[in-house]
Parts: sequence; structure tokens; C-alpha cells
Amino acid sequence: MTLNEYQQHALETAIYPENRRIIYPTLGLTGEAGEVADKVKKVIRDGNDEFTEEKRREIMKEIGDVLWYCAALSHDLGYDLEEVAQTNVDKLHSRMVRNHIHGEGDNR
Repeated sequence: MTLNEYQQHALETAIYPENRRIIYPTLGLTGEAGEVADKVKKVIRDGNDEFTEEKRREIMKEIGDVLWYCAALSHDLGYDLEEVAQTNVDKLHSRMVRNHIHGEGDNR
């Protein structure tokens, strides 16, 4: 499945108010990213740093929720996921070529 195919499937279940476009998926994205972090934290706290297959699968499902919100937000902003991914790869490659992988700032 391509990223754009995934995005089309995800958008079939994107049911939220039209006047909340951009806002709703942004809030959902931050919430789901927090759930990923929380599951990782609990492996450290309760699981002796052991990422069992079960724990890894739980985290993977939360990453899927993050991806859903990325698909919805990208769409609301007028982009498909493959364009977002390609833009990110190009940005990172440019930083690597210019030896600016490390550091701070959006436009380094």
C-alpha cells in the first residue's frame, strides 16, 4: 500500500466537523503521540526496559493512530502523504549534504 492509498482509506473514517478542519487532527495528533510516549515510558517503568512483542505491537498500533491523524491533517492542509514524505526526505538529504543534520531551527 502506498502512503496515498493509506491516506484515502484513512479519510473514509475522518468524521469531524468541517469548521474544525486542521484543528481537530492537530489535537488528535498530539494526543496520540503522547500515547506512544506513554506506552514506551511504561515499558521503562514497569517492564524492565524489555520491549516484548506484545508491547511493541501495542506501540505500533498507537503509531498507526498517529499516522491516521497525519493523513487527515495533511489532507486538511491540501497535501497528500507522499508529498509530505518526499518533502521531508528532501529536507533531510539537504541537511546531510550541507552537514547541518545536527543543530536547531527549521531552516538549517
